[in-house]
Amino acid sequence: MAPTGRRIRKRKLKAEINVVPYIDVMLVLLIIFMVTAPLMNLGVEVELPRADAKSITSGDQEPVVVSVDAAGNYFLTLQGAPQEALTLDDLEARVGAFARNNPGVPVYVAGDANARYESVVQAMARLKNADVPRVSLMSSTLEVEQQ
Repeated sequence: MAPTGRRIRKRKLKAEINVVPYIDVMLVLLIIFMVTAPLMNLGVEVELPRADAKSITSGDQEPVVVSVDAAGNYFLTLQGAPQEALTLDDLEARVGAFARNNPGVPVYVAGDANARYESVVQAMARLKNADVPRVSLMSSTLEVEQQ
């Protein structure tokens, strides 16, 4: 039989990378990051009271009160001692040492209603750095505010 004139064409090899699997992996990673990003806790741990919470009683121990005034100044009241003005570094050192010597003493942060939120958070962060185990926010009840 004679050749019919049909030629077998050789296919040229394409040197391309299939990117579909990479896109799939990237979409899965994007979903993972979108789900886990809101779960990241970047703040200071605070034990918030329940809605039906009663007034906190400190028992037999006098509480340590860290106050932040409207100007952003920090004050410390240690177990009946007069209130004294401190810097953040001094506050961290004094309350940290006091909490190590008196474990279980309640520490309250009282922020003025006109104080910047940043000032209150800085005080709480410094107390956390000083390894103070439990820090609570202090507020007044609605009955006291209405008078």
